[in-house]
Amino acid sequence: MLESVGNIIGLEIYTPEGLFVGVADEVVIDVSSMRASGIYVERANPAVVDEGVSISIPMRWVRGVGDVIILSSFPQRVERPS
Repeated sequence: MLESVGNIIGLEIYTPEGLFVGVADEVVIDVSSMRASGIYVERANPAVVDEGVSISIPMRWVRGVGDVIILSSFPQRVERPS
């Protein structure tokens, strides 16, 4: 999967079940390997992520990128660390 970072930022992200996760705010780059390692979401959907929790979705969870980003995996709920 080859995509420009500029093409990913701003895309909506959906779970495999079709639930909206959020919008890609940034692409996380592993500088040592010069590869994208994740997609950062600052304001995720409170239905799947605790309110106020920012997340970084690993690239290995991304199934496809087009008009939206579809994930191949996502936890049922992401909670704030206690």
